[in-house]
Amino acid sequence: MTDMTDKELFIEEKLLNSVKKLLSGRLNELLEGTEYPIPPVEFGNYRGGSAVVPTITLSTCERTEKERVIRLDAYTLTVAFIVPEHPAGERNCYAYASSVATALWEDPTLGGIVDRAVLAGKKYVPPKQSGTGGDWEVILTLRVTVEGMANAG
Repeated sequence: MTDMTDKELFIEEKLLNSVKKLLSGRLNELLEGTEYPIPPVEFGNYRGGSAVVPTITLSTCERTEKERVIRLDAYTLTVAFIVPEHPAGERNCYAYASSVATALWEDPTLGGIVDRAVLAGKKYVPPKQSGTGGDWEVILTLRVTVEGMANAG
C-alpha cells in the first residue's frame, strides 16, 4: 500500500489532519507556557494519564445563501477533551479552550487548508457527581469554511 500524497487526500482528511497538527503542535506549545502543569494533547493509541486524547468529529453544516453563491463549503468540527476529575480538572478545561482559541486566532486558515476556521462555541461539562472520579469535559465547536472546488481531491 502506498502513502497518499496531500493532493490525493479529500478536503475532509486534510481538514482533520490540519486540526490534529494544530492541537498536537501549537496548542501543546501554548500549554507548556502556562503557569500550571497541564497534560499535553496526544493522538493515536495513547493510554495513560499524562496526556489527553481529544476526539474530533466532522460534519457538514448548513451554508448561508452567500456561501452557496460563492461556492464555499461549510463544516462543523467538534473537538472534545475528556479531563479526569482532579483539583485542577476544571481549570485544565479552561486552559484547553483558551489555548485552542489562541491557536485558531494565530492561524485561522489551518496552514492554508481552509478559508477560515473560527471557534463558534464552548461547552464545559462537570462530572455528574463531584468526588466520584468522573471526568470533566470541554466540547469546542469550530465552524470551518472551504472553497467548494477544493473537494475535487
